[in-house]
Amino acid sequence: MADPGIDERVTDEIEALKAILLDHELHIKENRRGEPECIETIVFPSTGEDSQSQYVCVRLVVDLLPGYPDVSPRVTLRNPRGLHEDTVRLIQADAEAKCQDFVGQPVMFELIELVREHLTCSNLPSGQCAVCLYGFREGDEFTKTECYHHFHSHCLAAHVAAAERHYREEQEKVPLWQQDPKNKFQAICPVCREVIKCDVENLSLAPPPFEVETAKDFAVTAELRELQHEMAALFLHQQQRGGIIDLEAEGVKMLLRTEEESTGTVEEPSPSGTSLTAIQNQEEPVVTQVQHPQQFGTQHKPNQYQPRQSQQNHQRHNNHGHRNRGRGRPNYRRHFDRVRQPETTPR
Repeated sequence: MADPGIDERVTDEIEALKAILLDHELHIKENRRGEPECIETIVFPSTGEDSQSQYVCVRLVVDLLPGYPDVSPRVTLRNPRGLHEDTVRLIQADAEAKCQDFVGQPVMFELIELVREHLTCSNLPSGQCAVCLYGFREGDEFTKTECYHHFHSHCLAAHVAAAERHYREEQEKVPLWQQDPKNKFQAICPVCREVIKCDVENLSLAPPPFEVETAKDFAVTAELRELQHEMAALFLHQQQRGGIIDLEAEGVKMLLRTEEESTGTVEEPSPSGTSLTAIQNQEEPVVTQVQHPQQFGTQHKPNQYQPRQSQQNHQRHNNHGHRNRGRGRPNYRRHFDRVRQPETTPR
């Protein structure tokens, strides 16, 4: 079965898109047979030639299903910048309805114009400033970064100035021989951490946001107190079940355990060690059985605090000391012969 050729209506539509849109704005994906299956383009609001006034944008992705344009394509909106979720859902619904109305004929130009109209009406960024967490109101001075994130000009200037001050403080802690003069400060986006370019001096001249100036002092409301009670009960329940780990408490617990162990080692001997009483009880029979010269007035005593091996060596030295006997030790000689006599008696 031969593959059907590309529909002439699709070919004409793609040629027209390439003639109108720039190369970096239009991306066409083809399958293995060379048929277009996906068309992507970035849509901006209509602001004439002033690109600096384009505060919102969105990527329009249209999947050309087999049989297009007689079959409705699949529309997806990706990477919306500065648009509220409700606005994105509204654009998605209107685009799907437009595809149903244009079944049987190309619809790409109609989709692009539809999305552009919505962006033009919603060119004021929605959401909150990531620095002050207040929204954007008409009259506020705000700025757009290269990554299409929006901030109040006053807030972004304060953020970049604080980041630069922190960077310089950290650099002063580094020794001079380790500092790299090429490693200069670069401002980054507070949202996506991309490197951005901004004039802090001009941004700092902007007035603070309106909602920041008119913000009321914080006060605990009844609703907030009720929420605090609910969270306290939930916290206690989780703590009783062991679901909350307090690092500070765990550290104190380990500290107390270490002190208890150190105290126990002083009061109670370890299994491998022996007390003075145990050494004395173990060495007394040895002294009584072998060191009988004590009964005859000999002043030499083994050190009962020495280990058993040391005392045995000391006793062995005393037993072999008869080679160095003098005339003044007759009692010791008589006792030594009396002790050795049972060993030399033949059985």
